[in-house]
Amino acid sequence: MKTNKSNPEVRNIIQDIRSAYVPTMAYDRLDDYFDQLLEQRRADLADGIVTDLRSIALVGGSGAGKTTAMHELRRRYRNRLVCDGPDGVNEMVGLKVPSPATMKFVATAALHAAGYPLVRDRSAAVIWGLVKQQFKLRKTIFMHMDEAQDLAQHQTDKERQAIVNTLKSLMENSQWPVGLVLTGMPGLKAIINQDAQLARRIYSIEIERLSQYAGHDQVLGLVTRYCERAKVQCDEDVRTTEFASRLMHAADYEFGLLAQFIVEALTRALRSDGLEASLSKCHFAEIYFMRTAAIQGLNPFLAEDFTRIDPRRCFDDGFNDE
Repeated sequence: MKTNKSNPEVRNIIQDIRSAYVPTMAYDRLDDYFDQLLEQRRADLADGIVTDLRSIALVGGSGAGKTTAMHELRRRYRNRLVCDGPDGVNEMVGLKVPSPATMKFVATAALHAAGYPLVRDRSAAVIWGLVKQQFKLRKTIFMHMDEAQDLAQHQTDKERQAIVNTLKSLMENSQWPVGLVLTGMPGLKAIINQDAQLARRIYSIEIERLSQYAGHDQVLGLVTRYCERAKVQCDEDVRTTEFASRLMHAADYEFGLLAQFIVEALTRALRSDGLEASLSKCHFAEIYFMRTAAIQGLNPFLAEDFTRIDPRRCFDDGFNDE
């Protein structure tokens, strides 16, 4: 056991499958839209043209794969975008929307993301002015705002409209417009649809949930691709449509979570049996237990009636908490 865990070749394989990314239709659209916006901005800058910009919104449930998609986007564009350059150039800044998402808190987070720490208390309007100045100085082309659905939470219509107006002002800045990449849960739609002008300027992408009635071949194909990459054999019990259904349910029909299950199960197999490993349903059952501590009868990979199980519950013993 210890030999397998410390085997450099096994470690390298595990790192390789952890870093592997399987593009989805949603990611392909994200990449296409981002590339289009980047190339248009480069052309405008070369010609000395300042125009209003469009932005992108990537929406999906918890575990859909939004964060992984953005990591992959940044990786693929790392040679085409200057970030933290020697002259302070940062063409793409990123921030997680703070909670509560007040105008002032969001402005402060954006200013910090631009590399300008705020040392004195200022009004929201003043801070947003500083943000725009920093974006121009640092030649920022895109601002990525993660958890952007929080912009709509616990806000009145007036407060949401103020945030929308601020987002539009970033895209419409006559001195240095900045494109937005908004990622978040479905609540982000409320912000986008708050204002028709903003909605028309957004390229919208939604990561759809997997269907319990379809997609078995896609799921099994994904398992096979990961196994081939890891050079690990697939047991018969992970090649059936029933297994695909169990895996989708365990991942709550979210693609990102499903991919995590496959990688973690393969990691479990490799750590146990090394280069002779073979992936089986028991490895998935072990990973589900590690994630939830659920009893065997409430493990989707073991229970007979797995569809009744809530895969988002941890420490599930079959009894209500109340």
